[in-house]
Amino acid sequence: MVEFALVLPILMIVLFAIIQFGIAFKDYIELTDAVRAGARTAAVSRNDPAADKAARARAQIEADGGENVSVTVDSPDGSWTAGATVTVTATHPYSINLLGLVVKSGDLHSTTKERVE
Repeated sequence: MVEFALVLPILMIVLFAIIQFGIAFKDYIELTDAVRAGARTAAVSRNDPAADKAARARAQIEADGGENVSVTVDSPDGSWTAGATVTVTATHPYSINLLGLVVKSGDLHSTTKERVE
């Protein structure tokens, strides 16, 4: 019983750390998928006059709301021409808490580039 009482707090901290890391990793996977969906929407929306807004909205919908999403197109004249590269970038805040103590916090970043069709 004494050994169990000594080891239990350490095991619980390790268990909570694994759970918190899993939550942060899930958020990163969702952010990456949202950026990919936004870039795909931008790539096929060349004729849409508000293609950047459509891509931003798609990424925010996929990420369940309040992500900081930016959409840029890289072409010589800044237009949505076929072959131009569209870049969608998003950030999402995270924090890893162990028993109420913030161990690590910051922003998750994800970027995807696709060619406009």
